[in-house]
Amino acid sequence: MRAKDVLGRRGEELAADFLQAHGMRIVERNWRCPEGEIDIVALDGDALVIAEVKTRKSLAYGHPFEAVGADKLARLHRLAAAWCRAQGLRMPLCRVDVIAVVDDGIGEPALEHLKGVG
Repeated sequence: MRAKDVLGRRGEELAADFLQAHGMRIVERNWRCPEGEIDIVALDGDALVIAEVKTRKSLAYGHPFEAVGADKLARLHRLAAAWCRAQGLRMPLCRVDVIAVVDDGIGEPALEHLKGVG
């Protein structure tokens, strides 16, 4: 497995643990369809949360949040609708969250969580 893939997988594990520690229930991870992939699907009370996780080793190429622009947000909303259709659900109250993880492999990883992005 490539170092980038290992870093991304570790970031997703940290993000899932963080969400659970903050009272969310993880419903699915790495759900794929022809349109793309959802990193984490969770429930926060009655709200369906589509969580995009961006992991970096450093801020040398910008903050991880910078990697989630308007096009990516639009795709995440389409993916949320596709996930609901695949589950046979009508679109419930849904939000897109972005979790940034900076993990240089030396100290504790830094994690930031933005709720209800775009």
